[in-house]
Amino acid sequence: MEFIKRIFDIVTALFLLALVWPVLVTCAVLVKLSSPGPVFYRGVRTGRFGKPFRIFKFRSMRTDAEQTGGTTTGENDPRITGIGHVLRKYKIDELPQLFNVLLGDMSFVGPRPEVAEYTDAYTDEERQILAVRPGITDLACLEFSDLQEHVGEEDPDEAYRQRILPRKNALRLKYAREQSLALDVEILGKTAALVLSKPFRKRKPNGVRKAA
Repeated sequence: MEFIKRIFDIVTALFLLALVWPVLVTCAVLVKLSSPGPVFYRGVRTGRFGKPFRIFKFRSMRTDAEQTGGTTTGENDPRITGIGHVLRKYKIDELPQLFNVLLGDMSFVGPRPEVAEYTDAYTDEERQILAVRPGITDLACLEFSDLQEHVGEEDPDEAYRQRILPRKNALRLKYAREQSLALDVEILGKTAALVLSKPFRKRKPNGVRKAA
């Protein structure tokens, strides 16, 4: 399965890069013009077998974001730039991760990579998650498709650690144990449906959506 999945990742990433390169160029220009700083955010994440790597994202926050706030982005976070709100809403900030897929750091489907602060605290059971190549999307992405709304505005890091992380780790562990090509196809299909439906989805009155 792993060989087939890797071939799929490479071929699909090349195809998508050829298809969306005008979007990538346009976003790069808009990010550069919207605020001072680099086009890409390259935060360190824990990869397969615990090896750290730098994840590619379009920069959607001010360059001092890590110095002025926590690792979790809350709802209405003032560190997000004007163009950053749009990039995040439609998941366009994640497109540069196609380069991570080509490099072999990530797959299209796999447990979303975490910062070392959280992976260092994994239990022996949860460390099974690190045996799988991390992905752009996974079961947790489907359940928490709008993470900012789930953590809210008040102390997003604490909300993430207490309410979100245990569930995400359970879903990551479930994927690590049950991974299959059929499950990957299902996750990719549901992810595509979520992204395409975003322009038509309305927020609940209290600002919180039900998990997808």
